[in-house]
Amino acid sequence: MIDEQTEKRKSSFWRELPILLGVAILVAVLVRAFVLQTFYIPSPSMEHTLNVLDRVLVNKLVYDFREPKRGEIIVFEAPKEWQPGADGEDFIKRIIGTPGDRVQYTGTGKLIINGVPLDEPYIYKDADGQQDPPASTNFDITVPEGRLWVMGDHRSASGDSLEHYQDSDHDIQQATITEDSVVGRAFTVFWPVNRATWLSVPDGFDKIPDPK
Repeated sequence: MIDEQTEKRKSSFWRELPILLGVAILVAVLVRAFVLQTFYIPSPSMEHTLNVLDRVLVNKLVYDFREPKRGEIIVFEAPKEWQPGADGEDFIKRIIGTPGDRVQYTGTGKLIINGVPLDEPYIYKDADGQQDPPASTNFDITVPEGRLWVMGDHRSASGDSLEHYQDSDHDIQQATITEDSVVGRAFTVFWPVNRATWLSVPDGFDKIPDPK
C-alpha cells in the first residue's frame, strides 16, 4: 500500500526543485553583482602580497558607506590610458594616497605622505631578500579631489600611478584613478588554501596624518 502523504511530498519536491534552483541562481547573481565577487591575480604587480593566480574575495558594498582608505587593496576599472587591451579591464593595487594627500619620494628610502615617512614592509623582495625601492624616481604630487594614487607592492613590475605619472609628462589626472571607478576592496586571499590570509591595512598607515 502506497503512503499517499509520502508520495505527495516526493511529487511536490520535484515540482519545486526548478523554482529552488532558479532562486539560488538569482541570489548568486545578485550577490556577485552587488555584494561579493572573486577575482584572480593575472600579473606579478602585487607580489608577494598577491601572487599570480591567487584568488581574492572583493567586498563591493563597503565603499557605498564610506570612502576608500590608505593602505587598502582595491579592484578598480582601469582608465583607458592604463589599459593594454580591451576596455573595462579591472586592475588591483594598493591605495597610497587619498584626496588631498601630498605623496613624495626624495630618494631617502621611504615614501612620504603628508610629511610622515611610510613604512612598507610588504614591498616585493626577491629570492635574495633584496627589496624594491619604494619608487623608481623622485616625485612630489598632491592627490586631486575625488581621485586616488595607487601603487603595486611589486614596484618594479607595476603599471601604477607613478608609471603613468611619468609616461604622461606628470599629468596628475592621468596618473590617478577616480573613486567612482573602484569596484571594491579585496579583503582576503582564499585560494590556494596554503596562502589564505586576510588583507588588512598595514600598521605603517596608522601613522599617516590627514592632509592639512
